[in-house]
Amino acid sequence: MKKIGIIFGMESTFPPALVDKINSFHDPEVQAELANIGEVRMAEPAPYDVIIDRISHDIPFYRGYLKNAALSGSIIINNPFWWSADDKFFNFALGTKLGVAIPKTVLLPHKHNPPGTTERSMRNLQYPLPWDSIFGYIGFPAFLKPFDGGGWRDVYKVRSPEEFFQAYDQTRDLCMTLQTAVNFKEYFRCYCVGQEKVHIMQYDPGAPFHDRYVKDGPPVDPKLLERVERDCLILCRALGYDLNTVEFACEDGIPYAIDFMNPAPDADIASVGQANFDWIVNQVAELAMEKASKHTGRVAEYRWSAFLGGPSGASSNGQPAKQAQISQEVHG
Repeated sequence: MKKIGIIFGMESTFPPALVDKINSFHDPEVQAELANIGEVRMAEPAPYDVIIDRISHDIPFYRGYLKNAALSGSIIINNPFWWSADDKFFNFALGTKLGVAIPKTVLLPHKHNPPGTTERSMRNLQYPLPWDSIFGYIGFPAFLKPFDGGGWRDVYKVRSPEEFFQAYDQTRDLCMTLQTAVNFKEYFRCYCVGQEKVHIMQYDPGAPFHDRYVKDGPPVDPKLLERVERDCLILCRALGYDLNTVEFACEDGIPYAIDFMNPAPDADIASVGQANFDWIVNQVAELAMEKASKHTGRVAEYRWSAFLGGPSGASSNGQPAKQAQISQEVHG
């Protein structure tokens, strides 16, 4: 019997619906459940062949549990090793290398020294930074946002150097990015599942949270939607995420990818709506079933460099991915 476990946090609609959907297939060889985690001994396998991760980005204990499970051959959706190493600034740089439109972005240091450090820890950093050069490159308006954050937390729209410094003074010890604002006409949030299936949703980031997913939106140029789908797949395949959302802000017919590190994307029925909820539940259930049926206990090596014309990074099933050798053929 292959077991699929879902670990999750405060969300209440997606995890049980996913369990019910998987079990509704009535496959005698596969059973899904909300994961039950107790004692975790090093190098010992987890009781689940496939684990769908919805919460380890907030809970370090779960991240450690998932890495230990992967060491013994469990399939994790999404890869906990890459997710631990990922950040949005690197993703922007990678997207640019892959030919996806990305707004101009710079990395900024912490306004206040991280805990346990002093000014002496920052002696390699120019002071003051070349602000005129940075502002000339990015322009205004711009968005100041964490280099690895999410959920629209600590995000500021700034329209001048004065507004920038007022916002930057509030960022505590966060590492930030400054990114050119896109004067968008269309905005899309896209589910991508299994690096193959894309669901494009019209989205209004300025609306109240429960109204952001647009119902019965205006028609969109099919060529724009084709490029959005293509770029979504390019990014998720290079990043190796089997479950992700990619956000595009479109200006003058160009879809700019502005956020594509969402490996535990919003899937609550109250915010995404019934149709989008049904789509994501069905597709993730099918993906989990596929992963379970192909599970062998063997962990492949992944390399994102394959997408940049570098050394081959094909996995054991011939699908290229990204990771700069986190492990080599670990056997469960």
